[in-house]
Parts: sequence; structure tokens; C-alpha cells
Amino acid sequence: MNKGARISIVLVSAAVAVGLILFGIFGYLRTYPPTVVFTPSPTQPHTVDVTLQVAPDVGPGHAHPSWPGWFAKNAQGKWVQTTLYQVPERTYVHVTVYEYDSGGPLRNPIWGKITGTVGNDAVLNGKTVSLLNAAQGFGVGHTIVAPALNLSVPVWGLSGNEKTFCQTGPCTLSNAHNVETFTFYTGNHPHNYRWQCFIPCGAGYLNGNGGPMATTGYMAGFWKVVA
Repeated sequence: MNKGARISIVLVSAAVAVGLILFGIFGYLRTYPPTVVFTPSPTQPHTVDVTLQVAPDVGPGHAHPSWPGWFAKNAQGKWVQTTLYQVPERTYVHVTVYEYDSGGPLRNPIWGKITGTVGNDAVLNGKTVSLLNAAQGFGVGHTIVAPALNLSVPVWGLSGNEKTFCQTGPCTLSNAHNVETFTFYTGNHPHNYRWQCFIPCGAGYLNGNGGPMATTGYMAGFWKVVA
């Protein structure tokens, strides 16, 4: 085999290898994390209900089982570990969050203020609140913050010493939890609104802001507003 043929074989092999790598990468990006689609009911055409939960560890079967993360309940009632939620434009989104993680004080008290919701408040365990004082009780566990929507909702945490504290998600109603609800408006135009938790919970990363904090599917994601 002459030199030119050998070079051609090497180049073709390299191209095939690169192609397989790119195919794997783009396949991963296309399929993970999944997007949960929320649609209005016939009786409430401009309102959708979104049910979420946040767990201290997402558990086995996921890329990072020991990371904290969010789950969304899909139309079939199954919990899906994702932070990508599709909702219609010109719609009020009623969100119910089941908080199963522990909380603590805030580095900046501003993250305890609720903004961007209807009434700039939320309902925590049946009580209407506009500010969560993380210096009291068990503090704030996580936040749902979408700056472009002016949406910022802190979620009240639990004590990690609860007897029925959930260790891995998805958690169940038999586990200790808080329930927080709020409603926000999606706006009048399709857009992908990035959101994330602003409570550093990336243990082992600089200032707690790496790992799950910067990863879609765990503590960062998008509200996908569609026509």
C-alpha cells in the first residue's frame, strides 16, 4: 500500500471517529434533558397548571445521581427529572412546588423577596407570603429566578433532621415537605426564558456555584413560551 493510500485511510478513519463523537454529542443534546409540555384545559384556555418538586439528590438512573435537582410532573402523572418546561404565550402559569430539600440563610436577603408573580406573592403551606426571611426557621432551600420575566420565587426549606426526610427523588407525599404555589404570566410573545436557582448548592465547587448550579436539568433551565 502506497503512502497516499495510507494517508487516505487515516483521514477517513479520523473523519469517521469525529463524526461518531459529534453524533453522540448532538444526540445527547437532543434527548437530554427532556422538555415537559404543559397545555391548558378546555375549560381554562389561558391557564396551565405546572407541578414541580425539588429533591436533595436526583437519585440513581441519572447522569449525576448525587446532585440536587428539579422534577416536573408530565401529562401522564410521571415525575420527569428536568428543568425545561414548555408553556403557551398569553397564559397564566399556576405553579405548585413540593420542596423536599433542606434550607439555610441567604447570602443576600434580596433573594427572599417574591417578585414577578401575580400579586408579587406566593402561598406557602396555605399562608400568603411576599417575603421569606431566611434568618428564621430552616431558611430558603432553592429559588426559581427568571430575570427576563422579573420572576423570583424563593422556596422554603426543611430541616435535614426530619424523620421522613427524602434522600433521593422523586420524593413522595409521605416524605417531609413544604408546598408553595404561585402564578405568573408568560407574556405576549414566544421566547425561551432562562431560569435557575440562585442559592449556591453545588457542594465541592467554588463558592457552591458549579456543578448542578450551572447545569440544565438540575438547577438551571428554561421556560419555553410558545405560540
